[in-house]
Amino acid sequence: MHALPYWRLSGYYFFYFAFIGAFSPYFGLYLQSLNFSAWDIGLLMSQMQLMRLFGPNLWGWLADRFGRRMAIIRLAAGIGLAGFTAFFWLDKLPGMLVAMAVLAFFWSAALPLVETLTFDHLRDERGRYSRIRLWGSIGFIVAVMGTGALLDMAPPVGVLWVCWAILAGILLYALTLPEAPPVPHDRDAQPIGEILRQPKVIALMTACFAMSAAHGAFYVFYSIHLDAHGYSKTEVGLLWSLGVVAEIIVFMFMARLSRRFSLRAILLASFGAAVIRFVLMGWGVESATIMILVQLLHGLTFGAYHAASIAAVNQWFPGRAQGRGQALYSSLSFGAGGLLGALISGRTWDSLGSGWTFTLGSLFALVGFALVWGWVGANATVNRENRAKMKDPVQ
Repeated sequence: MHALPYWRLSGYYFFYFAFIGAFSPYFGLYLQSLNFSAWDIGLLMSQMQLMRLFGPNLWGWLADRFGRRMAIIRLAAGIGLAGFTAFFWLDKLPGMLVAMAVLAFFWSAALPLVETLTFDHLRDERGRYSRIRLWGSIGFIVAVMGTGALLDMAPPVGVLWVCWAILAGILLYALTLPEAPPVPHDRDAQPIGEILRQPKVIALMTACFAMSAAHGAFYVFYSIHLDAHGYSKTEVGLLWSLGVVAEIIVFMFMARLSRRFSLRAILLASFGAAVIRFVLMGWGVESATIMILVQLLHGLTFGAYHAASIAAVNQWFPGRAQGRGQALYSSLSFGAGGLLGALISGRTWDSLGSGWTFTLGSLFALVGFALVWGWVGANATVNRENRAKMKDPVQ
């Protein structure tokens, strides 16, 4: 009987997403305190997305080719921590660009490999994925709330110490994670090019690109947006946390939702919610009630969307193609899509204003909705018999 290392996997997700919870909402505010322009902030923060274009694909190929998955995960954690340490001495754009690129290149390597590792450990219990992944959401909440409260009392440089400690936690858990033998699949020999030519795969990957582009301004400028309209750092943290609470609730009910609704229906609901969310985010910031609604919609625009997308990738890229499938999903969505969204928002924030910048995000989400509506259809529906057999969180 294969023993599931539940708490070690959950601990890794906790610290991995805790880093995002401390870094994404507050590092932009730290850069602002160093008098960087909106374009410079967008450029620096976009390095996280830029490196996701290359890092996951390279590391995924190396893991599939040489089978040294855990060595790569541990190397990424160690060098990622070392790269971030440089921020304690840097305050000029060129040096910070290099440090951010090093951090992002190695940090981006780990998650797609840990996702495939988790599914290999789960084997026939893939419905438990959401129960492990929700610890990442809990880590995000702890980090975003704690860092927000800290920054109400301490100078913005405090975010560096919080992020450094979290990256050390990632390294600690990376050293304890056990390897799992890949689960054999009857389509192990299927060429990845054949998979990529399927219309449903093309449509989903393009839609994921659009969804991440839609979130570009949110991840770079949402905290700055709130701060400019008088919200305290604690209130910023509460709003970020509210979104992740909604995400956790969705993860907890994902297995039940997937038995009732098709992948297409879940994705359409997610993209439709994103269209509404980013319009409200841009134009309704003066209303705390609207901002609460905006963050509750995060349960759909990230929670349901991500769980459905990653389960589809896990299903459509079988066997030895899984590592590259997850890397491609990460690269095209969080990498290319996030990069485009971050750079566009950095360029339009001062010239068009926050309202129209977030509205552009809504238009990207609308494009994703159209792609799912047109091409992720009957081919994405799994009958009840196969759904029960595979026990995936989403088919």
